[in-house]
Amino acid sequence: MVRVMVVDDHPMWRDAVARDLTEAGYEVVATVGEGRQALRVAQAVRPDVVVLDLHLPDMSGAQVAGGLPGVKILVLSASAEQEDVLEAVKAGAAGYLVKSAGREEFLDAVARTAAGDAVFTPGLAGLVLGEYRRLATRPQAQPEGPRLTDRETEVLRLVAKGLSYRQIADRLGLSHRTVQNHVQNTLNKLQLHNRVELVRYAIEQGLDEDP
Repeated sequence: MVRVMVVDDHPMWRDAVARDLTEAGYEVVATVGEGRQALRVAQAVRPDVVVLDLHLPDMSGAQVAGGLPGVKILVLSASAEQEDVLEAVKAGAAGYLVKSAGREEFLDAVARTAAGDAVFTPGLAGLVLGEYRRLATRPQAQPEGPRLTDRETEVLRLVAKGLSYRQIADRLGLSHRTVQNHVQNTLNKLQLHNRVELVRYAIEQGLDEDP
């Protein structure tokens, strides 16, 4: 069972989200309303996914995300502003959903986040990839890096294009778990920590462009 912690300073919204998650079969291990409390509680309850609001009374959601390395963060915010989205992703959020999303869309986003996908409200994925392309600089000369297999490179190229693991699996005729294994092997070889870092690496290497 996927363990989820909900962080939002609005009690009615927080309770509604927790109720939807519980009814869908998730284990809600904590609900909290402040950032510092979230950091303390997360260490104790060890959630698989944190559903996180960006605007908290004591610190920003991005600061909370940055303080939870290794935890899958799905931002659920009323804001779709470019600055908020990019700040959250750079802090380590795996996905970003606006609060206008429907119940089924939200629950699907939690499931995909738990499975390792990067999940964004339509239109925001392109924003994130576009920012990484803008920031990426082609290295002039770099020592030869770890060697990836042809299949790992193929999967990495599709990750850089913003495809979900399931979309990659369908395109390549692989299982979802096989794609996850290829991504994890690539992360280990490149000494990266999450899919966001992997996308940035792929873009810096020009893998988001058609060969």
